[in-house]
Amino acid sequence: MRRSNLIGLGLALTAAVTLASCASSNRGATTTAPTTPPTSSGGGAASSVPATAAPSSGGAVSSGGAASSAPVSGGAGGGPTDPNGTFVFGAAGAPSMFDPLYATDGETFRVTRQMTEGLIQFKPGTADVEPALSDSWTQSSDGLVWTFKIRQGVKFTDGTALDAAAVCYNYDRMFSQTGAGATLAQYWSDNFGGFKGQKDDAGKVIPSLYKSCVAKDAASAVVTISRSTSKFPAILGLPSFSIQSPAALKQYSADSVKADGDSFIYPAYALSHPTGTGPFKFSKYDKTNNTVELVRNDGYWGAKAKVAKLIFQIIPDETARKQALQAGTIDGYDLPNPADWDALTKAGFNVAVRPAFNVLYLGIDQKNNPKLADLKVRQAIAYALNRKQFVDSQLPAGAEVALNFYPKTVDGWTDAVQKYDYDPAKAKALLAEAGASNLTLNFWWPTEVSRPYMPDPKSVFTAFKADLEAVGIKITETSKPWNGGYLDGVDATKPDLFLLGWTGDYNTPDNFLGSFFSDSKNRFYTAASSWGTTFSTELATADSEPDKAKRDAMYVALNKKIMSDYLPAIPISHSPPALVIASDVKGLIPSPLTDERFASVYKG
Repeated sequence: MRRSNLIGLGLALTAAVTLASCASSNRGATTTAPTTPPTSSGGGAASSVPATAAPSSGGAVSSGGAASSAPVSGGAGGGPTDPNGTFVFGAAGAPSMFDPLYATDGETFRVTRQMTEGLIQFKPGTADVEPALSDSWTQSSDGLVWTFKIRQGVKFTDGTALDAAAVCYNYDRMFSQTGAGATLAQYWSDNFGGFKGQKDDAGKVIPSLYKSCVAKDAASAVVTISRSTSKFPAILGLPSFSIQSPAALKQYSADSVKADGDSFIYPAYALSHPTGTGPFKFSKYDKTNNTVELVRNDGYWGAKAKVAKLIFQIIPDETARKQALQAGTIDGYDLPNPADWDALTKAGFNVAVRPAFNVLYLGIDQKNNPKLADLKVRQAIAYALNRKQFVDSQLPAGAEVALNFYPKTVDGWTDAVQKYDYDPAKAKALLAEAGASNLTLNFWWPTEVSRPYMPDPKSVFTAFKADLEAVGIKITETSKPWNGGYLDGVDATKPDLFLLGWTGDYNTPDNFLGSFFSDSKNRFYTAASSWGTTFSTELATADSEPDKAKRDAMYVALNKKIMSDYLPAIPISHSPPALVIASDVKGLIPSPLTDERFASVYKG
């Protein structure tokens, strides 16, 4: 979830969306140069940041807009034929629950981002920061103290008021997670680090980026962080860090999540009482009919939703989603199979192709099989995979083999890395050198899901299973539903190999590399290697470097080392995902971050 920045937050890629329709194709390209976070050390005078721009060096304002995409099938400013209408979107999987703090997957975030908002958000169709629940902010010269002016007159959908105290309650709640809550709040640990008082196995306190939030007055929340970082304040725009009603969080025991074997038991808040400030509010989750229903929030502070009801119809099978669209029972769905794009456009549907701001990787878990802690074995796996054939045969035009763990549009990317072209003979030789010619690996793949980087998980698994078996690796297959054991099992380090990926939340290397590898006891269990802790430290050091040129050079060096000395997983591909909607749907703005919001959508 995921799920996509820089403090300047312009997405330096061709972010205009290609709209494939039977009549025309709208193309465009806009880029912005990334800006630099504060370079001065120590405290100092605050520099004001207008609400419509992200901060650059010393608090200056970045000029130039980020890439943007026009609404699909008409502008967002039009009007619906029926203001009391319903928009039905076909979801590829069920949400895990509705508290975004505990979510990691796109299907959950797709629902919660319609109901909840953060202090900031990303301008629709871009990765540029824009105001949300904060209408302006200032920062100290050292980039450690941030004062957010809270938007006035905003209420949660339970009728309680938004103020600075509510904002600080939310951030303190996130920071104070323990037990199962700390396990689930993965976006916090990936982006902020430790929780309050959290210690590692050696008894040392795990550092946290978050220090405090103080309500200076009802309209001013002062957030202090522990170090300069390229990702602040952009991370506050992630759905996991949305501001929710303190009253509802308390009333419905939001923090009482419990572990239950490989899964979790969620409290009433997460299951049926999510309460935000967004343009929609929760109505019901009908598990019998596989639908999540949201209704318009008529008290919303901004532009009201253009439909009265928003329904997510859960249809795990992609072919069934296509048939439902053709039958008119849904109005759109995400991630149509690339093989169907032409037929869908010829049938009159609108296929919007997003830029490829993602990565698919083959995860390698070093915890359970000691052979996987051997670099030669991991390199053998890399040489065994025919990634080019996979890209050419299974992914759409514009997809490419990944050389790094993030796309070339992100700072610090380099092609001067060790490459692993398809070479089964070399793979066999490396396995023999490592004494692993009879290697058996438990390979997991997910069911009931399509991801932007992985439209058809079974086909991906089938191709790579054949490649690995061709070099003598025996494969034990395990498949589980995405939100029915797969993600939990991967995070519990159960598989040896697994398929996963990432859609960028914002445009920094840390959003990719830090999310994957910042904790050495991650899903790859890099702690099993002597370099695991060093790698985590190198990532933190690069992210904290305030000078952009130096930071970029550090990431170039790290990318080289990752691919030659560490190889904690195998980057596979970057793939342009699409979504498809009916011809009468208007106002949808495709996002390179898959951050679509449906308040502007209507039928007419």
